[in-house]
Amino acid sequence: MRVLRDSWLVFQRSMGQTLRNPVWVVVGLMQPIYYLFLFGPVLKKVAESSPDYGGNAYDIFVPALLVQMALFGCVFVGFGLIAELRYGVIERMRVTPMSRLSMLLGRAGRDIAVLLFQSALLVVMSIPFGLHITATSIAIISVLLVLIGLGMACLSYGLALKLRSEDAMAPLLNAIFLPIMLLSGMLLPLSLAPAWLQGVGHANPFYYAVEAARKAFQTPVAGGTVLGGIAVAAALAAVTITWAARSFGRSVA
Repeated sequence: MRVLRDSWLVFQRSMGQTLRNPVWVVVGLMQPIYYLFLFGPVLKKVAESSPDYGGNAYDIFVPALLVQMALFGCVFVGFGLIAELRYGVIERMRVTPMSRLSMLLGRAGRDIAVLLFQSALLVVMSIPFGLHITATSIAIISVLLVLIGLGMACLSYGLALKLRSEDAMAPLLNAIFLPIMLLSGMLLPLSLAPAWLQGVGHANPFYYAVEAARKAFQTPVAGGTVLGGIAVAAALAAVTITWAARSFGRSVA
């Protein structure tokens, strides 16, 4: 109960900061919009000639775009924590009886709320292009985004506590997550790739999240693929939350 109460307090403080300066919410949405308007039309001809698209490029591309937004939208939130460390915000929180886990979960809760808001806007903007949505597809993609966003936000906060430097964190994240994005099949399905690349991609946990998101927008929904993607995302989130919580506890003890 105390963790929930303290997490809510941290969430309110973090959300207040975001609402006072919402420019980053808009900036975070710009890259997916660019992909939707400038890259989506390119895929139409690919969709017409490839059975992997089922004739509709946006039912395949937009779900992957949502996963990409969860990945890159949340994995860079640690920069804000580095700034708070530099300005002594975390140091002042150390003298309070607040739960250390709450300091992590409250911030991650704000990141997930922003992610779901951005995702809802992107889905609405994609409907005129031909994206088909159902209540089931929205529910499944929401669960996936929450799990991915929670895992990536906690990972980012844990790395921020370890590195405490934007100069070290930025190149590290780009070096790790750019190949992860390319090997997940977010931009193009891996079924179009050569066999060796498909084999490498299947070792990438985000490949299963992308496949689950795409199946969620198909009718009927493929149960095994969706459940597998959710299970992988949940396991990834559990690992990163546990590691980040321990890092937070040691750093703010």
